[in-house]
Amino acid sequence: MKQRGSIRFVLFLLAICSASAFCCRKTNATGKEMKEELKMESVAISNNGFAIDLYKHLGDGNIFFSPYSISSALAMTYAGAKGNTAAQMSQALHFKSIGEGLHRGYSEITRILNQKGEKGDFELSVANALWAQKDYKFLDSFLKITRESYGAEVNRVDFVTQTEEARKTINDWVSRKTKEKIKDLIASGMLTSQTRLVLVNAIYFLGNWQSQFDEKATEEGEFHIDKGKTVSVPMMHKDSRFKYGENDKAQMLELPYKGGEISLVVILPKRIDGLNDLEKDLSVESLNAWFSTMVDEQVSVALPKFKLTSQFRLDSALKRLGMVDAFEPEAADFSGMTGKRDLFISAVIHKAFVDVNERGTEAAAATAVTMMLTAMPEHPRRFVADHPFIFLIKENATGCILFMGRLVNTSA
Repeated sequence: MKQRGSIRFVLFLLAICSASAFCCRKTNATGKEMKEELKMESVAISNNGFAIDLYKHLGDGNIFFSPYSISSALAMTYAGAKGNTAAQMSQALHFKSIGEGLHRGYSEITRILNQKGEKGDFELSVANALWAQKDYKFLDSFLKITRESYGAEVNRVDFVTQTEEARKTINDWVSRKTKEKIKDLIASGMLTSQTRLVLVNAIYFLGNWQSQFDEKATEEGEFHIDKGKTVSVPMMHKDSRFKYGENDKAQMLELPYKGGEISLVVILPKRIDGLNDLEKDLSVESLNAWFSTMVDEQVSVALPKFKLTSQFRLDSALKRLGMVDAFEPEAADFSGMTGKRDLFISAVIHKAFVDVNERGTEAAAATAVTMMLTAMPEHPRRFVADHPFIFLIKENATGCILFMGRLVNTSA
């Protein structure tokens, strides 16, 4: 037991998104297909609940993260958790309502996401991997779950005597999976000779808008950070038909990407200083209620171009959500990984990137479908995102939130 406090494993969670309604899908499927869809629906609901909880614990200012990346990586970790550690993780991650279908549900959603990404309308890929100390024994049952449900093969490295080489190996994998958007993710000194396992999840999205913005229509406009501070920002403009909804506090706009299977949803407070009040009301139930008002309408859109990169050390946020024991050497129980209570989580790191522009992508896409109406109504809805707002990127069939963020300052 003396060595237990020095043996650890690390989760590095990575999400990359270039560019960028929350609902459960209806289906006529029966039998086995229905069971799989129910598992996916349960995972999507739990993921979205976790997304909103975590969003509220990531601090002020601009943020961007991938709840699906984080929850799927932690689901792999949960496969090896036992006792109170597992109970706390289940509560924090909203796994309690899923039951035995948890890992199968993640497997199916990830399979569908990768399958959609292979169709060619957009790039979308989800990848998982494990790096384990070469002479350290992990239970076959744990490795089977991570391999079969998450596609995470175990890669053997030598953290003990070749720590720096192991770090570079993992960073190289990250760079490849994110089209070199993220390099040197794991900083020097983050891994030590006591590291025994690193779990990595990467999700990458690159998509064109279904109805692109005309670059010639982009012009400098004002973005009100608050009532007393304004900055200049390139503002994109487009009049077209989009899903639109509103209530007394906010306007909602859905911008689909090419193929219509992934969408960006912007939730814009009606007041310049209304973001805090809107966030207080933010929940799975409120999102469903807000989005139920959305219908196809002619909308005159003004949306800022922006890029965000966020990096978080998630240990504290996860502890505040109730996942405490997993980080405590003397309390953590990951005996489902090794058969012994000899591991604890030493770090959970997440990094995400988003670039929203006229094409919907950073510039990698070569084709697009631009849809325009031959006639415009006299008085279209106006959606002018010139002050802080919430945004999310979702997969439309499952309703799963892949990315979520807050834009407060376009010049930050």
